[in-house]
Order: sequence, then C-alpha cells, then structure tokens
Amino acid sequence: MSQETAQDRTGSGTRARIDTTKPHSARFWNYFVGGKDHYKVDREIGDQIKEIFPGLADVALTSRRFLGRAVRYLAGEQGIRQFLDVGTGLPTADNTHQVAQRVAPDARIVYVDNDPIVLTHAHALLKSTPEGRTAYLDADLYDPEAVLRAAAETLDLSRPVALMILNTLGHVADHEEARGLVRRLMAGLPPGSHLVISDSTATSEGMVAASKAYNSSGAVPYHVRGVEEIAGFFEGLELVEPGVVRVPEWRPEGGEPDKDLAAVDAYCGVGRKA
Repeated sequence: MSQETAQDRTGSGTRARIDTTKPHSARFWNYFVGGKDHYKVDREIGDQIKEIFPGLADVALTSRRFLGRAVRYLAGEQGIRQFLDVGTGLPTADNTHQVAQRVAPDARIVYVDNDPIVLTHAHALLKSTPEGRTAYLDADLYDPEAVLRAAAETLDLSRPVALMILNTLGHVADHEEARGLVRRLMAGLPPGSHLVISDSTATSEGMVAASKAYNSSGAVPYHVRGVEEIAGFFEGLELVEPGVVRVPEWRPEGGEPDKDLAAVDAYCGVGRKA
C-alpha cells in the first residue's frame, strides 16, 4: 500500500511509532499472503526473497489455511469458545474471530500485538458478531502475565481457552526463552485449554537462505528452527492427532494434503492441557 494510504488509517501517535525505512514482519507476511497493507521496503525484501526461495509464498498460504482448520476443529469438535491470538499479524481474510464465530457466534477472541499498524487495522477491520466479543490488546509476548491479566477483561480464564501463536515465536532468538514464554502463558490457562503453534522451519537450504536474507535487511530478526524445537513447545501437553507435522498435513480437508503444497518448510501442532 502507499505510505499515504497507510497513514490515512492511523492517528498521529501511531504514525510516530511506524518505521517505514525498514521491513517489518507483519507487513512482509501480509505481502506474501496477498494483502495490501505493506510499504515499498517490505515489497522489496519480499521480492528479493522470492528470488532466493519461492517456496516462502507457499509457507504463508498453507499456514493461513492451517489457522482455519485448527480454529474450526477447536470451535466445532472441542467446543472451545475462547481464543487468545498472540502475535496477530495484519488482518487478511478468515481471521481467527471470523472462523470461530462462523462455527460459534458467541465465541470470544482477544488479539494481542504490539505493532501500531497491526493494532490500528485490527480495531478498524476485525468486528465481532453481536453474540460474541472481540478485543485487541497492545501487549508484549515477553510479558505473559500482563497479557493474561489484560485478556481476562474479555475472556473467562477459568474456562478453556485456545492459545494461538502462529508464525510469531521465531522473533524470540533463544529457544529456551521462547519455551518459557509459552509455558508461562499456558500456566495461566485452565485444563481443557489448547495450544496452537505453526512456524517456518530450517528444513531446507532455501528456507535457511531466505531467513538469512530477511535478517540482514534491517528488520527485527526472525529465526527458523528445527522440527524437534517446534515439538518442544508442546512439552507437557497432549498432542492432538496427527501430532507435529508439516502444516498441509494437519487434518487436511478431504483427508489428503494438497500435493503441490505438501513439502513446505513449516510445521505445526495442537496440544491440549490435561
């Protein structure tokens, strides 16, 4: 999107927090999923990475589809009515609340991000059903207890919650620190709650090269991990079948993953807190 269009959607205080001279992960990802909320600097690094590793576009597409399948499973088969989406990213089509409220109009969703553009767009575009509720928190993954306190104004934390952390944990460089943040968030949720994670993985030379190119662009670095490290986030939880798998392989619609997208460098899982 043009800088003028972006600024039309934001207040002066928010604009002061927006740096358009460096790529940003939410805008960069928005470009890859076909959105319109990005700047020239985001498109430039996006096009550079497409040259290095065209498969990243498939990672973006399949990860978004996984979000829909996971939320439909949780709202439909598990009866979950509360979702805490940490690291929301820029709104596109079929956001968490839209998928959940199509299944259960009374579902409540709290989106968490600390990026000014994300929050501005969320307030403008993510509207709840009359029966449900949607809230947006300017909060930081690095302070899980503050996230939970603020979320409790909308969610009943004595009842099961689905914690969604999609394509976000790579911003935490140290794996043990990332695991600790996930544990602290889950510790504040009751039995019957679920953890939903997806992330890009260091499972091909192309993805590793794309990660290095992105991290050298001046953007906040994003670290791709091994599959065993993604699985480590679910320690202590009951993994939902089929476990930690490539994102197209998690409960694909029709029973079979799209063969053209099957080998993406992204893994996911859903775990239940007993």
